[in-house]
Amino acid sequence: MTTAPTRPELASGTWVIDPVHSAVTFSVRHLALAGARGAFGEFSGHITVGDDPLTSEVRAEIAVGSLNTLNEARDGHLLSPDFFDAAAHPTAVFASTGVVQDTDADYVVKGELTLKGVTKQVELKLTYNGTVTDPQSGAEKAGFSAVTEILRSDFGVGTVMTLPNGSLALADKVRIELEIEAALTT
Repeated sequence: MTTAPTRPELASGTWVIDPVHSAVTFSVRHLALAGARGAFGEFSGHITVGDDPLTSEVRAEIAVGSLNTLNEARDGHLLSPDFFDAAAHPTAVFASTGVVQDTDADYVVKGELTLKGVTKQVELKLTYNGTVTDPQSGAEKAGFSAVTEILRSDFGVGTVMTLPNGSLALADKVRIELEIEAALTT
């Protein structure tokens, strides 16, 4: 019989997000049939871990113009004033306001998301995936997975279009998933 490996304790200090080994993705239901997916290719941020993990802080920025849904025409429409208005609002920002332990995930990171000039409270369900020394760089790396759901109407992203059957052409609820690898810097 084998036992699951234990995760090493996360060291206090500043962990910088490695965008090459991380992902910021989203999905939203289209025509009430299937999930349309996309990702943001440019983002940065850091996680400041306190001696008590519940005092930790997170700050991240996403370049809205780096949106990619693998469809150039759709990307252009999403970046237009109809949706993200990336020219006027080029950056989305998340800044944590608190961390609590959770039963469904390791932690809930509470914070403010600013998107398209609107700031709303969001909660990220966060799982700490452990740490390891990167064999190539020698840097201490930590991994995290997080998920949240937002309503695009809360941020003024897109319009509401109802189909003849009463369902929405594009769902209001958007699922955001994060896969983060970060390196300890201090």
